[in-house]
Amino acid sequence: IKDDLFDYASEEIGKPTGNDLKESKLTLPLIYTLNNTDRSTRRKIIYIVKNEKEDKKKLAWVIEQVTKAGGIEYAIKKMNQFKEEALAELKQFPESEIRKGLEDMVVFVTDRKY
Repeated sequence: IKDDLFDYASEEIGKPTGNDLKESKLTLPLIYTLNNTDRSTRRKIIYIVKNEKEDKKKLAWVIEQVTKAGGIEYAIKKMNQFKEEALAELKQFPESEIRKGLEDMVVFVTDRKY
């Protein structure tokens, strides 16, 4: 999910945005948006992702729609929910270097900035 989020807001860290869209990949923020927007907007998003994915202005519009529809917020919420569930599952195991390493990995993949 974190990687999906980078596709919508990673220019500030030097990574290009919209790569998943250019590859017509369905990401969680996009899926949420398609399920929670009006029919006209949904059809336009699908058309752009399928047929006009090289047009930077149109991709920027899709990213704007994902943001407006709450797709980014939803993905962040789900990512954090899965993070907490994973950490809770790991608590079932005795404290050890292995458990600590797994906990650190969960935190890293969800909290990383790059």
